Amino acid sequence: MKKTHLIFCLLFPLALFAQEEKKFGIKFHGFVKSDIFFDSRQTADAREGHFLLYPKNEDLDFNGADINAVSKFNMLSIQTRLKGVISGPDVWGAKTSGLIEGAFFGNIGTDINGFRLRHAFIKLSWEKSELLAGQYWHPMFVTSCFPGTVSFNTGTPFQPFARNPQIRFTKKFGKLNLIGTILEQVDFVDNGPQGPSRKYLVNASVPELNLRVEYKGENLLVGAGANYKSLMPRLSVNYTIMDEPEEIKFKTNEKVSGTSFFGYAKYKSEPVTIKLYAVQGQMMFGMTNIGGYAESKIIYNEAGLLSNIEYTPVSTMSLWTDIHTNGKTWQLGLFAGYSKNQGANDTIVGDNYSRGSNIDFAYRVSPRVIYNNGKFRVAPEIEYTVAAYATTDKDTGINIDAKGLITESKEIGNFRFLIGVYYFF
Repeated sequence: MKKTHLIFCLLFPLALFAQEEKKFGIKFHGFVKSDIFFDSRQTADAREGHFLLYPKNEDLDFNGADINAVSKFNMLSIQTRLKGVISGPDVWGAKTSGLIEGAFFGNIGTDINGFRLRHAFIKLSWEKSELLAGQYWHPMFVTSCFPGTVSFNTGTPFQPFARNPQIRFTKKFGKLNLIGTILEQVDFVDNGPQGPSRKYLVNASVPELNLRVEYKGENLLVGAGANYKSLMPRLSVNYTIMDEPEEIKFKTNEKVSGTSFFGYAKYKSEPVTIKLYAVQGQMMFGMTNIGGYAESKIIYNEAGLLSNIEYTPVSTMSLWTDIHTNGKTWQLGLFAGYSKNQGANDTIVGDNYSRGSNIDFAYRVSPRVIYNNGKFRVAPEIEYTVAAYATTDKDTGINIDAKGLITESKEIGNFRFLIGVYYFF
């Protein structure tokens, strides 16, 4: 009897431990994808053309021929993706989960084919609230309402596109959700005096802030939100005097701030899905959009030395729509987007740290066909993207006014013919 009791005492804790272990698990998903694409001219892009933004401006040689009017062809498989979905036991009365996802996109152009972290987060889910901590999509990239394009750019530069370390809290009120997020930057960063870097947001000592409200019905999704970001472009202003061995430095704590507003809607019926998105944004460089900020005031002290620099945000308006059928085997889709450079709040007197500062507007029309057969997919797509670049007059120079608005422009277009081949697992 004592022996039986001893065995029971030893095995009972092990049985409980085994039950707890069963609550832990990880399931792997992902896909293998190959992109085959042809461009009618040179483009502004990333990773050997894989992530397309818009066509490059004309670059005329001595004879007036456009150097960038040269087509190109490429094949890449760098969007092949691996995702691990993690489950575990409850914590504080919440269901726990985690996710790790990466692709072979690399972090910089020379690191192409390198494994790159996309998402890594922990999530606690209660009945009426949810807490997420880790790296995930920026909340202006709404995961329930984004373009269904074949191209990896997913509608960029018309759709805000970034992944950020963040803490996100969601409060549920029936069909209404209130979502608040604080964010930092890693891969998708803002521009500045030392080039693109996360240090401008880090040194501002205030995280990026986002608040959004969303209604989610059976067939209709509607949401709107606001985003605030503050940057400190410099810690000091450096001044060089001729024949002096060292720079003269003046400490500065000048910041530049911008606020963006966005709204979206999605309607899904049995045959078709319609999506709409609009953003009135400031300092959108870190969202892979047109825009940023610029130097608005150069300050000299009584000795005539450069002692401080002030900044002004550059505004951008973008909108897009995406319509597609919902067939299981065949899907037809159409994406259309438009973006407008609205210039700066104040006069620009120095450097402009914006993307596309010489672009007046851009637009894209992109039809696609998707064929699914089990885990296999083939999807051809055509992207026609236009960027309207500021023209130059011999007498007056480039046609941009004091606040960065384009006064006269010329449209430059590019056709991209793309075929994506997928195998999901």
